[in-house]
Amino acid sequence: MSAPAALAEPSQRVGRGWIASLSLANGAIWVGWYGPIQILLALQAAALAPPGTAKETVLAWVTGAGAAVSLLANPLFGALSDRTASRYGRRTPWILGGVLGGAAALALLAEARTVAAMALGWCLVQLTLNAAFAAITAAVPDRVPHLQRGVVGGWLGAAQVLGVVVGTGLATVAGGVTAGYLACAAFTVLGTLPYPLLHNDLVLPRAARPPFTWRGFLAGFRIAPRRHPDLGWAWLTRFLINLGNALALLYLLYYLRDVLHHPDPDGGVLVLTALNGVTLLATVVVGGLWSDRVGRRRPFVLWAGVIMAAATLLLGTWQTWTGALCAAALLGIGFGVFTAVDFALMTDVLPAAAHRGKDLGVINIANSLPQVAAPALAAPIVNHLGGYRVLYAVAGAIGLMGALLVRRIRGVA
Repeated sequence: MSAPAALAEPSQRVGRGWIASLSLANGAIWVGWYGPIQILLALQAAALAPPGTAKETVLAWVTGAGAAVSLLANPLFGALSDRTASRYGRRTPWILGGVLGGAAALALLAEARTVAAMALGWCLVQLTLNAAFAAITAAVPDRVPHLQRGVVGGWLGAAQVLGVVVGTGLATVAGGVTAGYLACAAFTVLGTLPYPLLHNDLVLPRAARPPFTWRGFLAGFRIAPRRHPDLGWAWLTRFLINLGNALALLYLLYYLRDVLHHPDPDGGVLVLTALNGVTLLATVVVGGLWSDRVGRRRPFVLWAGVIMAAATLLLGTWQTWTGALCAAALLGIGFGVFTAVDFALMTDVLPAAAHRGKDLGVINIANSLPQVAAPALAAPIVNHLGGYRVLYAVAGAIGLMGALLVRRIRGVA
């Protein structure tokens, strides 16, 4: 008896309309995340920090708490979507529910008047948008054959970068913190809706859903490196490269304001983000397509990580506006290739079709955990252990280590 379509390995190439609507939904979620991360949370932290408490510390606590929620929410909702036997499919209910909840949480965050309310609002944003993101990510191994995943990952990466740029732009030009949050919320909903409305999801028959036990459900979240060593090394590679990138970007607004003394730090962040986005867009789809055509993933991830590490070191050694522009351009080139090809690599090392959402959720912890670790590392480095030069040296070394570890993956070329 053949497996149901929802659990079968995909063989039919997906069309341009499917890729476009999924990419738009992915980018819309990143608008909901990065408008706050790049601009709005930093402005709120500076406005709400209690007397005697540094704004960097407030921002670190809030973003760290949100990232901790993200760390748990992504694999949890991925696992729940794996088991969803709705007539609308496994992923669609979580996509719709997640973005609507995320928009409501952003509106709540806009009204925060204390640090505690700000932290609660950001945690709710992370909880809800991760439900949608986990389901969108799982749609790729559900529907896309292996030799198309590089190019699909490239378009998703392009949408991600455009989401960061659009989110930063909306936060900058909306006319205040409250208006910025509401603009990001509206874009998140409107950009996500075309995918679930225009494309039917694969339905999991109730009879094909495995029996539920709490022990089995909880045990499924553990990565077993001995059983699946490639998955373990791929996870560690992604974690370290993302940690280096998170350390480089966390205090960008404060770096421009306090180190470079830029006359318009908010606008400077927007310029750097836009430049980073342009160079990323120039490489993300090309990198994924090239990887598909040559049938190799590891060399692309390795050299992308090396380029990103070099760009991060530039921020610490060439502390001028020109140096920041060059670093932003190089980070975009490296992160573009890394985003597309590493995503394809991750889907290639998934152990089983029945729990793709859960496995990708565990893998996505490698995106969320750096957001927890980065504030814990960055705040003491900046305030007590040498400042921004040391911060960017540490970030570059961590990213380079991650790039080198991709050579330990054996099952993917």
